[in-house]
Amino acid sequence: MPNDPNEEARSVDVSGEEALIAEFWAPLAAGADGAFGLQDDCATFSVPAGEEVVVTTDALIAGVHFFPHDDAADIGWKALAVNVSDLVAKGADPLAYVMNVALPRFDRSWLEGFTSGLRSAQEAFGCRLIGGDTDRTPGPLTVSITAFGAVPAGRMVRRVGAKRGDYVYVTGSIGDAALGLALRRDPSLGPRAGLDDDVVRYLAGRFSRPRPPVAIAPGLLATASAAMDVSDGLVKDFDRLCRASGVAGRMEAGLVPLSVPAQAALAAGCATIEGLLTGGEDYEVLATVAPDAAAGFEMRARSAGVCVTRIGVVTEGSAGAAVIGATGEALSFTKTGWDHFFQV
Repeated sequence: MPNDPNEEARSVDVSGEEALIAEFWAPLAAGADGAFGLQDDCATFSVPAGEEVVVTTDALIAGVHFFPHDDAADIGWKALAVNVSDLVAKGADPLAYVMNVALPRFDRSWLEGFTSGLRSAQEAFGCRLIGGDTDRTPGPLTVSITAFGAVPAGRMVRRVGAKRGDYVYVTGSIGDAALGLALRRDPSLGPRAGLDDDVVRYLAGRFSRPRPPVAIAPGLLATASAAMDVSDGLVKDFDRLCRASGVAGRMEAGLVPLSVPAQAALAAGCATIEGLLTGGEDYEVLATVAPDAAAGFEMRARSAGVCVTRIGVVTEGSAGAAVIGATGEALSFTKTGWDHFFQV
């Protein structure tokens, strides 16, 4: 319940669920014929002949995945982006999504911002809202999205499939989102690391508005033996991929791509390599590629405008991954990544 008994009266200016859907959600379904203007209980969508549906779901919860008072547009963007990230890593073309929202209260300005962020994400990722549910909750605010994509039948790129000798690649840069979160928690970190205001805003944006590399999906379909998105930390997700494939993996810490701000924070002692490699929220793609397909993968990535970096190799041995330091030693970390149930 609101602390101020008048707060709800001020914030409730949308009369009922149907009115809310018509004003805020229905415009997001424009152009999706099977959404029927969100006026039915179900929706339909089709995929091109010879393709099949890929489905994924993720939820964002206030106080767990974002700060309760974060910008509403950022929350809308991120809610869709984290789902699209999974689709991209499977080589899928995003098609549509359904969304369940549980709101502590109706707030027009918040809904306008949230809808704006979703609309921007839709335009960036090429998909449309086709249905969902809106509920009232005593809290916290929760947004759950189920997203659908399409791949040629039988061609979805799975975690399973990495083979001994495959090269290990990652898109973009790693650790910026973890730094952005650290800066939110401790604003003094920026000055101590010598980061100016523009850089601080950039890092904050990597946490609040992740941009999964949608353009890499065709390259993954053509060349990757296995892939997954990097959401819970590069070390943890690399280990997951190796274990799913029943192989061992070797990642060179010194080869992991770090942005200039991340390198500066590391040099200033305001970040650690462990924190950057295990912090999560990167929403990049981790992929394994056979050596004879590596040149083609790199060429396709360049043509798509996506930066890819070779960071390791799949090896013989027990299933699992090792991170190797500058002098060839295996690094030991106190944690490998984020865990929703055991995080402290």
